[in-house]
Amino acid sequence: MDDFQKFFRNYYDDEIRTLAQHYPNEQRSLEVGWGDLYRYDPDLADDYLVQPDQLQRYAEEALRLYDLPIDVSLGQAHVRVKNLNETDSFYPGWFSPTERHDKSPYLTVEGQVEKATDVDPKLEEAAFECQLCGTLNRVPQSGPSDDFQEPHECSGCERQGPFHINFDQSEFVDAQMLRLAEPPEVAAGGEGTKIDVALEDDLTDQAEPGDRIDVTGRLQLKQDGSNNKKSNRFKPYLEGHHIEISDTDFEDLEITAEDKRQIEAIANGEYGPLFEAVLDSIAPDLTGEKYDLIKEGLFLMLIGGATVEFDNGREVRGVFHMLLIGDASTGKSTLLREAKLIAPRSVFANGKGATEAGMTATAKQDDWADGEWTLDAGALVQANNGLASIDEIDKVRDDVQDSMHGAMADMKVDVNKAGINTTLPAETSVFAGGNPKHDRWDNYVADSEQIDLGETLLSRFALIFKLQDIPDEKTDREKADHVLETKETAKAKRAGEDTGADDDDRVIDHDLLRKYIAYVRQLPDPRFRTEEDRNKLRDAYVRMRGVNGYDDDAPVPITLRKLQDMHRLAEASARTRLSQWIEEEDIQRAKRLVGESLQDYGMNEDGEFDADIVEANTSQPQRERIKTVQAVIREMQAGKAGGVPYEDIFEKLKDEGISQEKAQHEIEKLKKKGDAYEPKTNKEVRVT
Repeated sequence: MDDFQKFFRNYYDDEIRTLAQHYPNEQRSLEVGWGDLYRYDPDLADDYLVQPDQLQRYAEEALRLYDLPIDVSLGQAHVRVKNLNETDSFYPGWFSPTERHDKSPYLTVEGQVEKATDVDPKLEEAAFECQLCGTLNRVPQSGPSDDFQEPHECSGCERQGPFHINFDQSEFVDAQMLRLAEPPEVAAGGEGTKIDVALEDDLTDQAEPGDRIDVTGRLQLKQDGSNNKKSNRFKPYLEGHHIEISDTDFEDLEITAEDKRQIEAIANGEYGPLFEAVLDSIAPDLTGEKYDLIKEGLFLMLIGGATVEFDNGREVRGVFHMLLIGDASTGKSTLLREAKLIAPRSVFANGKGATEAGMTATAKQDDWADGEWTLDAGALVQANNGLASIDEIDKVRDDVQDSMHGAMADMKVDVNKAGINTTLPAETSVFAGGNPKHDRWDNYVADSEQIDLGETLLSRFALIFKLQDIPDEKTDREKADHVLETKETAKAKRAGEDTGADDDDRVIDHDLLRKYIAYVRQLPDPRFRTEEDRNKLRDAYVRMRGVNGYDDDAPVPITLRKLQDMHRLAEASARTRLSQWIEEEDIQRAKRLVGESLQDYGMNEDGEFDADIVEANTSQPQRERIKTVQAVIREMQAGKAGGVPYEDIFEKLKDEGISQEKAQHEIEKLKKKGDAYEPKTNKEVRVT
């Protein structure tokens, strides 16, 4: 204890006097750097790692006895030792629980909060009143178990009760449990290892699901099983002594001076033309104009535009999203997984069977928390400031699509359930892939009728591309040659032969590409150098708006949302060039990508650009067809109590130039929206 008193005087006198001024309402802990303790006395610092419980008691007793004005007491103040050496800092599961618990139980665990309980009062010391003599018996409620400890006998009359707990005389402390998981990029697409963290007092309510945190504390072991059946296996958990919210930007990826030199070399064209070098380094097996467009859009999406907050608090997001809808074996999953490898921070999810908790966040009752309500973070929250790659997005349920739409539009997830009211950040780019309704594109059916996604979610994708598996002799031969040659070269190299060829065609490896993205995201937000430059983007948007002419019945080709998308793309393009200025080539790149995307998925049956295909998943001709179907059914049901037979409707619509197949499709859409129903199942229908 004397050693700690001397240490405090030499290193933390000012901090202790500040604590004394704010204790206990505003501040209840003294934070001590382990490095300071090591500089004062290396042996004492090392002993703290080995015997944290005993040395923390000594440190807190020294703090209580510190020379302060007579009217100041730090009776319940904590000493929290933080900032351990890197050798004592781990991800969950990256250390031996048995070895650390036995030899050096004080450590730091770095991870992402997966779930959290509410903050509840925990009984620290229970005051039991003897019902025979009235003596108060105080029993500490400590230890790794949640078992309630009662007195064996009364300290006054020495009888075994009965006792009644006096809550007014008992002592409580705020308590909370977190589940800490390996960060998504460390877990590499898997579930990852997890560890539970127990927090008390002023450490509670600091972190939310999705937060990256460093928790320093004492490793404890808790026995599996119940009171009736104990197991010989134990689960490690961390008794938190200090918590720190980590930087959630890409800045936590270390970039050395040599990395910066190579990044500048890439931008200056030393690896070849900038975008050619980048595209050749992303999924090099996938070649062709369509794949180059997708890779270009993907790289710009990973870099992102500028997020701006106005004085009134309104925010304009810089992140944008991209969707691939394609036939089987067209490389969707390859691109999604490649994106996950390149992104400095990423989560991979599958839409099949996905829940709201898995995709965004929710509150739910959890056995982990003994049936309490916990807050669970899903993929879009876990990937905050990064990328969520979502495969089979067409399999996502409607209610989950609705929650995703809110997160993608507003960059946040609101949770209001079971008394839990909070907002979690989700500034996440979504790169999604899926199949058409019948697994392959049908060239004789409107594109908008082949995507099984709600219009609200579909409208949030800045770029949408179709991928079709179309036989072509030349292309097929080139792809087959590449696949066979790559594998045979790898087998020859394994056999020790010098093939003179490289089985990896990447110009820039994943690690450097990841650092390139992280580096440019830290640059200042690009701006237009002059009003003239800004007007070039404005004029490009106006020209695209007028591409179908200005007749009253002409479909609107794009909305203001596409201007925002082009602006974000142009910002990302400037960043890619390490430029602070948005220039002509950035505007042209943004215009080309948006234009090609609209050519792919944004033209109606009449060959016109139609914004409603993306915004509402319904083209103008479809809207007119739906109006006709509704009008015909309404006319035929007039004066009738029931519905109209399907065969009569199809016959009437045939005279209007609408086939039975299209009529059936439009009726199904009306039924799904609640605008029509069947009084007799599969026989007749009535519109509302």
